[in-house]
Amino acid sequence: MSKEPRDDAADIENAAAEDSSSTANERVEEAAAQEQTAEDSAQEITLEQALERLAVAELAAARAKDDLLRVQAEMQNLRRRTEQDIEKAHKYGQERFSTELLSVLDNLERALDAASSHEDEAVKAIYDGVDLTLKSFIDCFNKFKIEAVDPLGEPFDPEIHQAMSIQENAEVEPNTVIAVMQKGYTLHGRVIRPAMVMVSKAASTD
Repeated sequence: MSKEPRDDAADIENAAAEDSSSTANERVEEAAAQEQTAEDSAQEITLEQALERLAVAELAAARAKDDLLRVQAEMQNLRRRTEQDIEKAHKYGQERFSTELLSVLDNLERALDAASSHEDEAVKAIYDGVDLTLKSFIDCFNKFKIEAVDPLGEPFDPEIHQAMSIQENAEVEPNTVIAVMQKGYTLHGRVIRPAMVMVSKAASTD
């Protein structure tokens, strides 16, 4: 018994529906694959960008560290220089005042020299008073690291001595201080007044 035309039409519709459903599924699968590919590509771009940003951040951090170390070194140098300046100010701030006092000390020593040969009791009393004052001056100078330079018999040193004259002398080595006209002084080792001296030289053989 042959199929009826209606049955054939139903079969055709069913086949068409199946084809349409298969095509739709394929399209859905293709779209999903394309979407996944797009997501993977987006992830790859994002990772590459992240690596680039990480490299930039590391470079910036290294530069910031270098800048910090440089600033710290500069601050240490500045602190060291400031401390040195303060130390010098403490040590040598009274240099001018000390230099002015040297003339007073010189006058006291001259007064002692002048009065040392007198036998008069009044002069002796003045001598004792001046001597006591001179010792107080010297103690004060020592307290503030002001030291006398009295180089009699020592080799001449142009750093702390000022040669006023040169004289032949066969009894000492050449370039020896044989007389001190005026004592010198140093403040914390720095010369504030050189000693004025006479220096020996070798005797002439003529």
